[in-house]
Amino acid sequence: MKHIIAICLTLFVANGILAQEIIDETPKANKVKDSIKPTTNIKVDGVSAVIGDYIILESDIDKTLLQLKAQGGDPNAFSRCQLFGKLLEDKLYAHHAIQDSIVINDAEVRSYVSQQLEEIKQRVGGDMKQVLDFYKKEDEQSLRDEMFEINKANKLAVEMQRKIVDEIEVTPEEVRQFFNKIPKEQRPTFGTELKVAQIVIKPEPTQEEVDRVIAKLNKIKKDVEENGANFKSKALFNSDDPGSKKSGGALPPMNRAKPRMVKEFREVAFSLQEGEISEPFKSPYGYHIIWLEKIRGQEYDVRHILIIPEVAESAIKEANDKILETKKNIEEGTITFAEAAREVSDEVETKFQGGQLINPATQDYNFELTKIDTEIYVKIQDLENNTVSDVLVDRDEIGNVLFKILTVTDRIDEHEADYSRDYLKIKELALNEKRLDAIGKWQEEKIVDTYIKVSEDYKDCEFTNDWSKKN
Repeated sequence: MKHIIAICLTLFVANGILAQEIIDETPKANKVKDSIKPTTNIKVDGVSAVIGDYIILESDIDKTLLQLKAQGGDPNAFSRCQLFGKLLEDKLYAHHAIQDSIVINDAEVRSYVSQQLEEIKQRVGGDMKQVLDFYKKEDEQSLRDEMFEINKANKLAVEMQRKIVDEIEVTPEEVRQFFNKIPKEQRPTFGTELKVAQIVIKPEPTQEEVDRVIAKLNKIKKDVEENGANFKSKALFNSDDPGSKKSGGALPPMNRAKPRMVKEFREVAFSLQEGEISEPFKSPYGYHIIWLEKIRGQEYDVRHILIIPEVAESAIKEANDKILETKKNIEEGTITFAEAAREVSDEVETKFQGGQLINPATQDYNFELTKIDTEIYVKIQDLENNTVSDVLVDRDEIGNVLFKILTVTDRIDEHEADYSRDYLKIKELALNEKRLDAIGKWQEEKIVDTYIKVSEDYKDCEFTNDWSKKN
């Protein structure tokens, strides 16, 4: 349900009324009978619910189903009551986010809307008319406006949920109590887990090619600064970043308090003065120049041009030969896998740990076999401990080829949860339970304190929350 995007319109509703009403939409009887044809009230788009400053229209539920379909989901997987219940929760969060003065960056929301539209466009063959027909909209701007309101409300809901659980932690004693209260026959079973190490050899562009890229970026910079050329046009025609080039190199606003870009990029961006263009610099994605368009408090509006150096076929062959030679040396016992990783691997994040991969979800070295990347799974599912896989051909962040070999350094078969061995997983389960309890308590309190109306049409729905305040 977390991927359902709530569809809503905003409406001012008088605050301070801490009561609950059921909307009576039953047509009133006509005082005068028509001898030819009786008249009836027709519900064009009824109000399904009012929550604080938000309303949910009957059509919003239909639009939610439409959104699910657009995102490739199965609309039949959810009942109308379930979708309505999710919309009620989202609007409750969004209403109180506004009450708590949670601020959402409009520019960031608009940027996200553009990305959404582009993805949907690609899904239907790149034709905006098909997108408009799908959403039953007459023009692109009206669709953008509606998607902006949807995404802004959804973002408010997400930020409100984050605020509720942000500071929740669990102590070791709470983890122990959580585990001990689980009946033995109900303890979770964890699947087969592996510790995996890898060696990565990455073909590099020649210095001559790097110099060519830097010279090109310097020429663009000079042309903008000295000849008045348009940075946006330069990005459109020169940048290798498909996500930003169509918008003239524009990126979502960068916030000093919540930096999201890679370290190399944000260090340069935050060192610039408004209107300044950076010198060319390298990141994991290639070589950039940044134009700091505007500073708004903690937020920086930036545009960039990315150029990715080309890698020669000779460099690719050399890297392939190197990985094959490394594999041979390990198998012949002249060097251990860990030693080889420290000596030859091009992956900085793992080489100094002997190539050992860290699971980003748990921050330990264990990976559940069924959750490992499919390509890696095929290579290692039957691999004996400390034997070396075949060479895996992969791609890096910018699409350049690289070569890997992998080994399983330890294997833990499927087992019932063990407090000592599985402490980090049990801790996560305990933390999730505590977060759910906090969210549940928050919802109960806010439902009581918030002005809510729910349509009579949904009185038979079995909701998780008591929206009608019957209890």
